[in-house]
Amino acid sequence: MKVTGQVLIFDADDTLWENNILFERVIDDFLHWLEHPTLDKTEIRAILNDIEAANAVVHGYGSKIFLRSLGECLQRLRERPATPEELRHIDELAIALIESRVELVPGVAETLASLGDRHHLLLLTKGDLEEQRRKLDASGLAHHFRDIHIVREKDADVYRWLTAEHELTPATTWMIGNSPKSDILPARQAGMNAVFIPNDHTWVLEQSELDPHDERVLRLREFPELLNHF
Repeated sequence: MKVTGQVLIFDADDTLWENNILFERVIDDFLHWLEHPTLDKTEIRAILNDIEAANAVVHGYGSKIFLRSLGECLQRLRERPATPEELRHIDELAIALIESRVELVPGVAETLASLGDRHHLLLLTKGDLEEQRRKLDASGLAHHFRDIHIVREKDADVYRWLTAEHELTPATTWMIGNSPKSDILPARQAGMNAVFIPNDHTWVLEQSELDPHDERVLRLREFPELLNHF
């Protein structure tokens, strides 16, 4: 489907709604529950980060993979398989994730409504297809977007595919998100412009260095500031 005019592509998790903070709360509860006899919370968190990074490459993203990572972390630390009771407790810790609760970032709904009157809006998010659709449905934001794409990973090839799919002009296309790794850098590699809106709770595995001299990356503090530029 060809899209003409200026196009704004939006990330979802931690751009439109809070996401990683829910995972961080579960991790805090998990670390407190473990009470490892020799490792402190920082050391255990480093082990969990490594497990999550490996699972993301093989299995992708989402709450199911996250729970898998917690279970594997428990097994590694206790050097035995997790018991059914322990796995059940992990599930209970993560009930907010399993239910796909959604808390919109302040000003998102109003800002999208205004931008949609003047520009073409697309959504590009990664993760588990079913889980992301549930969150999108719960958010009530789907009607703002001309098209929605849920992908396994967001790299430069995906952005090039999106450009071809919609016959986009990269010079008038902007990717808007909180993740340097998945939103800003690959979009720039594909020739698009980008808007970086940092989230204090962005996942550590989504962090990466941005070129401070890149004039085609607009840096904002809050989502509603988009209305000052588009």
